[in-house]
Amino acid sequence: MSSSKSLGISNFEQKAMELNESYNINRWPVNVEQIANYAGIKLRYVPLDDELSGMCFIKEHKPVVCVNAWHSQNRQRFTIAHEIGHIILHKEELKGGALVDKTITMLRRDARSASGVYRIEVEANQFAAALLMPRGFIDEYIEEHGLDYGVINDEDAIEDMARAFQVSSMAMAIRLGNIWS
Repeated sequence: MSSSKSLGISNFEQKAMELNESYNINRWPVNVEQIANYAGIKLRYVPLDDELSGMCFIKEHKPVVCVNAWHSQNRQRFTIAHEIGHIILHKEELKGGALVDKTITMLRRDARSASGVYRIEVEANQFAAALLMPRGFIDEYIEEHGLDYGVINDEDAIEDMARAFQVSSMAMAIRLGNIWS
């Protein structure tokens, strides 16, 4: 793993890679529900306001992730990965959550979190992208499909990759841009 650090891989990328490796996730699409289960995270699918994708909190010393039941499967997958990122990266912030209706709510996934204003939200988004679309898996996909790295300018190829990885086309385009920028 030390060689990956020398390649400029971020801490978030490294942690996502280690998580996938520790649970023997070696092919796309990454099964985030399985990762959550292995990590002892309780997933709850609940109807939430459309602008709220999810949240995580600690209940009885165990992490819980609530996911908006009304959102698309791809969005739910990204939300789960994002909240796993909070649980792994932001343990101290999570401990300091506010009490609301006898639960500790923390680290909302909503329009404000996507704006890039909050450091921990940006970090959780980077982690989620790395978890769902690992650099190595993207390289394998490109090789298997006879593509080249110009794929970042090919909307059809991005849509195909997004379907294969079960993420949105926008998430895939951003991920590819971040990898090869």
